[in-house]
Amino acid sequence: MLNNKLVISFIVGTLAIIVGGVFLVSKTGNTAQLEVTQEAKAEVAETTHDWGEIPINDGNVTKVFKIKNTGSGTLKLANVATSCMCTTAQVIINDKKSPFFGMHSKSSWAGEVAGGGEAEVLVEFDPLFHGPNGLGGITRQISLETNDPENPEITFNLSAEVIKR
Repeated sequence: MLNNKLVISFIVGTLAIIVGGVFLVSKTGNTAQLEVTQEAKAEVAETTHDWGEIPINDGNVTKVFKIKNTGSGTLKLANVATSCMCTTAQVIINDKKSPFFGMHSKSSWAGEVAGGGEAEVLVEFDPLFHGPNGLGGITRQISLETNDPENPEITFNLSAEVIKR
C-alpha cells in the first residue's frame, strides 16, 4: 500500500513539474520585446479585407496590407501571429522578407521601418486546409506588435465565403 502511494505521488509530482515547465516556456517563449518610443508612428490605412467567394479547390488567396511609419524614429514590428493554421503572414520591409508566421509561431524576429518608410504584411489563406467540408463563411485575424505607444498592436481582419465549384 505504501509503495502504491509512493509511486502515485512520484507520478503526480513529475506531471506537475512537466505541466509547469510547459506553461512557463509558453509564457516566456522566444518572442521579441519591443521598447516603446514616442518617435515611432504606425499608420495603417486598411485593416479589413473581404475576399468574397473563394472556390475551395482554386488554390490559396493573398492580401497585402501596408504599414507606414509616419514618425521620425524607427518603427519596430514583431510577434506576428494568425488566428488559424490555415492562414500565414509574412512581413516585407525594403525587399527583406521575414519568416512566415502562423497560429503557433513564436519568434524573436523583429523588423525595423525607418521614419517615412513602409512595411507590407502579406497574408495567405488556404481554403482547402480544413478539408472538403471546410465550406462556408470564415473570419481570420493577423496581429502584430509595434513600438508605437498609440498603436501597440495592429490587427488585420479578413473574411470570405469558401464555396464548392
